[in-house]
Amino acid sequence: MAAAVGAATGGLRRILLLERLPRLGGILNQCIHLGFGLQYFKEELTGTEYAARYKQMVSERDIEVRTSCFVHRITPHREITFVCADGEFAVSAENIVMATGCRERTREMLTVPGTRPAGIFTAGLAQEMVNIYGVMPGKEAVVIGSGDIGLIMARRMTLEGAKVHAVLEILDHLSGLIRNKVQCLDDFGIPLYLQHELLEIMGKDRVEAIRYRNNQTGEEKVLACDTVLFSVGLIPEQDLLIEAGIKPGNGIHLVGNADYIHDYVDAVTREAEKLGKSLT
Repeated sequence: MAAAVGAATGGLRRILLLERLPRLGGILNQCIHLGFGLQYFKEELTGTEYAARYKQMVSERDIEVRTSCFVHRITPHREITFVCADGEFAVSAENIVMATGCRERTREMLTVPGTRPAGIFTAGLAQEMVNIYGVMPGKEAVVIGSGDIGLIMARRMTLEGAKVHAVLEILDHLSGLIRNKVQCLDDFGIPLYLQHELLEIMGKDRVEAIRYRNNQTGEEKVLACDTVLFSVGLIPEQDLLIEAGIKPGNGIHLVGNADYIHDYVDAVTREAEKLGKSLT
């Protein structure tokens, strides 16, 4: 949205914004917590409020928006093929801006041993379940990794009545922001164990426990739980370009978390608006 707004502000007249989901806003739509907009809007907003500000800015400009559309092909000649409910379409453009965000690393990417029971989620998926659909992932949780989404979900699960036993981090330092550790863990008495490694997920139909190790002492323990949330890193979503063998350049641009992982959405929007204006 910021790239489109920047382009329109700069004078570009033919802009098409394609969104895979039914509404604009991306991951912000499931971020109902405060902490957004302090740098850009100079006030504290929830993620949904931040997205709403940009939706309004898009609606006030001559930007064509199509939601529930899935782009499945991009060519080096800046041609796009996408599918919507009313059919398949092809367009070409002078510039293509990939603002596809990022995806979470999963348990499979870590090759964690153990069984494959229900109750294993990425933190972002758990956030979507709770904040969008009102469904709790479980009642007794452990968070693996101290990324920001994991810290935020430790608090969110606690607020919804679950017991979060611990956040385990294999590194010797916090992965997320210090303010999230303070507000999400310290304020709710949730322990953070640094240099602790998940060794095994246990359970048949549902998660029953995890086995983990203190890498400083070598001591291993089993912790009973019914839910494991992974917050172990994000990967920029560049598959469309990778599959087509295309590198950014020649009118094809990456912006936001599709380019590299940002700590704050405010920085994403500034960069995207700047890029949009440069296209005119």
